[in-house]
Amino acid sequence: MVLILLEALVALLLLVLIVWWTMFSGRKGGEPPEADEARPLPPPPRDGDTPPSGPAR
Repeated sequence: MVLILLEALVALLLLVLIVWWTMFSGRKGGEPPEADEARPLPPPPRDGDTPPSGPAR
């Protein structure tokens, strides 16, 4: 019985170690931003303003 509990504890510790390793490994700056996220959004139109004409960017 003690051997089964010890094996379960080792398996749990191994799982925690794998999850910890994968969570905190990778790029130091995180993922690079997408092209749409890098460009700031234009301010929303105010009351009485007309939306800009022309093709959408």
